[in-house]
Order: sequence, then C-alpha cells, then structure tokens
Amino acid sequence: MIKFEKFVLDNGLRVIVHEDKSTPMAVVDVMYDVGARDEDEDHTGFAHLFEHLMFGGSLHIESYDEPLQMAGGENNAYTTTDLTNYFCQLPAENIETAFWLESDRMCSLAFNENSLEVQRKVVVVEFKEHYINKPYGDVWHKLRNLSYKVHPYKWMTIGKELSHIENATLQEVKDFFHKHYTPSNAILTVAGNVTVDHVKNLAEKWFGGIPAGNKYYRNIKQEPEQKEPRMMEVTAPVPLDALFKSWHVSGRLDERYYTAEIISEILGGGTSSRLFQKLVKEKQLFSSIDCSHMGSADPGLLTISGRLIKGVTLETAENAVFEELDKIKSEMISEPDLEKIKNKTESMIAFEDISLMNRANSLAHYELLSDANLMNTELEKYHAVTREEILEECRTIFRDENSNTLYYRSSVKE
Repeated sequence: MIKFEKFVLDNGLRVIVHEDKSTPMAVVDVMYDVGARDEDEDHTGFAHLFEHLMFGGSLHIESYDEPLQMAGGENNAYTTTDLTNYFCQLPAENIETAFWLESDRMCSLAFNENSLEVQRKVVVVEFKEHYINKPYGDVWHKLRNLSYKVHPYKWMTIGKELSHIENATLQEVKDFFHKHYTPSNAILTVAGNVTVDHVKNLAEKWFGGIPAGNKYYRNIKQEPEQKEPRMMEVTAPVPLDALFKSWHVSGRLDERYYTAEIISEILGGGTSSRLFQKLVKEKQLFSSIDCSHMGSADPGLLTISGRLIKGVTLETAENAVFEELDKIKSEMISEPDLEKIKNKTESMIAFEDISLMNRANSLAHYELLSDANLMNTELEKYHAVTREEILEECRTIFRDENSNTLYYRSSVKE
C-alpha cells in the first residue's frame, strides 16, 4: 500500500504528499490535465510543443535547468494524448528550489518570438527525425488516422502535420497556455523525505498566490462504433514488410480495460506469448511480433504489429495471426496460464513502484484519472478477471468489423 495525503489549495491546485523516510531524495511532479486530445484539429502538436517551451525559462528565472542542477537535481517531462507531466528529483533539503522553479513557470512562463522560434525548430527536427525520415516512422500516424474518424486520438502527440507547428503564432501559443496550464488544471505531487506540513507550507507559499484560471472541461467528440473493417496499404523504402492490425477497446476506467490488458499480455507479452511462440519461433513467419494496448483515458486501441521474414507474404502472415485469434476466441485459457499472467502483472506493478519517481508519477496519474487511491486498488481488478470474461472480450474485440489493417510493404529489392 502506498500511503499518501491529499489537500487542495484555494486556487484549485490538488496536492498529493507521499512520505518516504528511507531516502534522502524528494520528487516534485507537476501533472497538467492537457494532452493531444485537447487540441484543435487544425492546430495540433501544441501540448508537446509546451513540453519544450516550459524549459525555456520564465519571467523571473532565465534558465530552468541551471538552478536545479546547482541544487543537485535532475528533471524531465513527457506528453501523451491525455496529459503533460513535468518532474524533477533532488536532495530533499533543497526541495524549495523545485517549488520556486515550477511555480514560476506555471505563473509566468516567458513568451516571446525568439523562445517560440527556438523550440519550434527543435520540434520540427524531432518530427522529421522520428516520423518522416525514420523507417516505419509514420506507422502510427497512418494507423491512428485509419482507426479514428472523429476522436482526437486520430493524431499523434507530436502533431497531425508538421505545418501546424511551423505556422503556430505566438498568440495561439499564449492562448493555449492560459487555457490549460493553471492551478485548477494541475496536480502537484511531492514524494520522498518530506513531511505533509512542510509541503503544505511550501505549496501555499509558492503556488497559493497563482490565479486559479478557468477550469477546463472537455467536450470531446466520442468515436462512434466501427461498423466495417478498414484497410490501408503503404509502400516505402523499409527493410522488411510489416503488418499492423488494431481493434477498438475500452478506456482506462472501464472494467473491461483490465481484461483487454490481460489479453494483450497473453498474445504478445514477451517471448513466452502465443504470437511469439507460434509465429516467430515455430512457423518462422515474423522476425518480431508484439501485441500492445494504448492504455488511454478514452477508448483506445489494441494493436498487433510484426515485421515479416523475407519471402513471407503479408497475406500469409495475416492469415496466421487470424488462426491464433480464432483460438483465443474459441478456447478458454487454462487456469494455470491465467494465474501466470496475473502474477507477471503483479510483479511488473511492484517493480514499477520501487522507484520514488514512478510512485510520484503514478499517484498523479491516478488522481488525474479519478482518484489517487486507484494505485492501491487496481491490482485487485486484474486479479478479478475471469477466464470467461477473457473469452467473451476476445469475441467482442476481434470482430472483423472492429478491425483496422495496415500493410506496410518494402520497396527495397534484393
């Protein structure tokens, strides 16, 4: 059980404190309830752009990294479709440095044409490096756009098009910041060698005076049920043909989410999984294969992806995948195999919780979803999944009309 206390400042900032006296360190994590799904379709990539802009300095602090490094700290950030997270770790005795830095960039981020241009160039290089020039780099752009027609999950966190960041104006960027990066839209999590009283004093001192801002409420178009299979073919100079298949699954707070997670583990969870054992090891159709789950707040995708052995056709490979899906839709998993998967899941969760940084991040994420205490109760939901529920969910997910298929053909000739 991860013990913690929660309180809320008058401006709406939620604060979570997790005391751990076994370490000399402390983590300060600020999670904003804004991700790629909160962007306008004609102005995408803004949440990710802010991941970079927030390190560019605030009105009173020219450099974010330098004072933190002088205090013995390190920091990082990430953006997803659902959230943006900034976190740092430093010796607990220097924790006020982190409060000073985080509060100043929440209250008074430095906006000017120069800083925007600098970070714009960084994001443009990242977009080209990872999504345009990299082999298979555009797979998720294409697969998301194929799988979603209405919901903003149809574009990547980096953005739908490079031009959206290239053409972003300073005013558009300012408007996005003032809409989303406010105390009422954030969670401050502090973990490590701290006390609740000390954190309360620091939170009031550094964050209490920041205006609450208008609480942001989502009004996102939900994806209608898919009624027919979708197919796309791409030819590109990649080393091997590759197969990608996705199916719509439940969102993060739906009880069926846990069943889908276990299904993805049965099919593609490492070298002992069904797909690896049958299609890589035994039939030698794929050089690698994986089954993964988006884990998104709104209904996401379960995806099977694999690169083929040279000489194997995509049609042959896909039929072999269908054979394995037919088995999991018709034959109930054995009790020992299910228990093994659940034990593996429990071990993975326990391993993640070892890190102080992960504990702070998880508490913030669960609070953003609905309640930080989910961190302590979620394992029970995995253990509660039955063999019958897995069979039923497989039949629900792996319907032809719920499928999206991408054939990624190699144009490279031997």
